Amino acid sequence: MAEMMYWEALQRAHDEEMARDPLVICMGEDIGVAGGTYKATKGLYEKYGPLRVMDTPISEGGYTGLGIGASFLGVRPIIEIMSVNFAWLAMDQMFNSAAKVRYMSGGQLTSPSVFRAAGGAAHQLGAQHSARMEKVFMGIAGLRVLTPSNPKQAYGMLKAAVRSDDPVFINEHELMYNMKGEVPDGEYFHPLEGSEVSRSGNDVTLLGYNISVHWCLKAAEILEKQYGISAEVIDLYSLAPLDRAGIRKSVCKTHRAVVAEEDEAPVGVGSEVIAIINEECFFDLDAAPVRVHSALVPQPYNHTLEKAAIPDHEDVVAAVLKMFGK
Repeated sequence: MAEMMYWEALQRAHDEEMARDPLVICMGEDIGVAGGTYKATKGLYEKYGPLRVMDTPISEGGYTGLGIGASFLGVRPIIEIMSVNFAWLAMDQMFNSAAKVRYMSGGQLTSPSVFRAAGGAAHQLGAQHSARMEKVFMGIAGLRVLTPSNPKQAYGMLKAAVRSDDPVFINEHELMYNMKGEVPDGEYFHPLEGSEVSRSGNDVTLLGYNISVHWCLKAAEILEKQYGISAEVIDLYSLAPLDRAGIRKSVCKTHRAVVAEEDEAPVGVGSEVIAIINEECFFDLDAAPVRVHSALVPQPYNHTLEKAAIPDHEDVVAAVLKMFGK
């Protein structure tokens, strides 16, 4: 395996899929000449030209609709939305066109489109550039939602998503683009459904997605070294559909669960996961499931307030210790 950064894994996946299939195109703001705000399309404009790597106007609804329309005719667009906050402007196209066209057409049309967006709090970007919107997208029937937590997943999920006939929303965290990790030398396709056991344990299940997986892993280390608590960490890389079987298997083994997310709690991913736990594991629980989440406030710009509003591994540790009465 080669070690590369998260953005490099995404760039490699773009490049390989565009080289394989001339109907794979990229669209978005500053993805061409500038190589992308997060470098995920670096060098592709020079290699494939402006007809396949399209610098678009600042009009998310416009270029997203254009890409979705092209997908009805067999084109496979990778549509980058610079900040997930701006996806609000494209939701009509994504939700009412891409996600519903197969059902509305009786299977005569599909929308094999991929939507990539950077989200999450990333060091003082303010409320307009720090949204976590996975919970909005995961409630839309017909749309797959993925949250890669490492370079290997980022590479394999993007390649698999491009080849899927379903519309796929991939939420990448802005703080993870320079994260390093191993990626297979040959082609690798990551499953679009399921979850992964990132760390095995017996006493409590820590469930996270995207950046919160790393909080859970760090918390698990502290819990074992300092308190003798064995925590199992589940990476919920697919939020739509959620892996009910994987959640059930782990929680029924450990009998306790803590869900960690950077998003706010109301109507969130954690709420849905805990609903699944209550439905699937109620008689196996030794304690009520717990959520670790952000404060319900617009994301502060001030660094101290921003830090106070967002949870981290210490909050996960505290939640587990409280669960164990420590």
